[in-house]
Amino acid sequence: MDWSKKGLRRLNIATHRDLGYFFSVLVIVYCLSGIALNHVDDWNPDFILTKQELTIPANYSIAQIRDKELEAFSKMVGESRHKLVDSPTKDQLKIYYKDASLHLNFSTRKGLYEHISKRPIFYEVNAIHRNSLKGWKWASDVFAVLLIVITLTGLFILKGKHGLWGRGKWLIAAGVAPVVIFVVLLALK
Repeated sequence: MDWSKKGLRRLNIATHRDLGYFFSVLVIVYCLSGIALNHVDDWNPDFILTKQELTIPANYSIAQIRDKELEAFSKMVGESRHKLVDSPTKDQLKIYYKDASLHLNFSTRKGLYEHISKRPIFYEVNAIHRNSLKGWKWASDVFAVLLIVITLTGLFILKGKHGLWGRGKWLIAAGVAPVVIFVVLLALK
């Protein structure tokens, strides 16, 4: 191993480059899920809830409901098999399906069908970000440590006026400012 200044510089650049390539997809995964989870109050990043209102075509009472009627209600919303049926009140019926439910109100002759589905891409990346997978906590810790390595090796790639001791020191100082402001605001809270 070449421990000269030039050899260490080449090792630093190669380490930064190779770890950067290796973790590039995981960085994007964490960024996408981070954005999604930051806005959890604005939308559900994991699931899409689809609602459909419908009108019940005839007058019914709970006592009239048999398999034939359940099948007809299910066909109205594109479902074939129900899992469970419940009657929360004397004039309401709730039919549960695999990932959906149909709530029928016989006094108003209105129904509400709700279907839940996984949000493509975001469901999976959020599961990774939240460490929902068994054993992922350790992979996430290794990833965090190696992100520090990527960052530190990146600081020493450029030399001169564009490097760490040139404009780099000012950009690092500017990057510290938002963190300091946040900590101060948090302390004043």
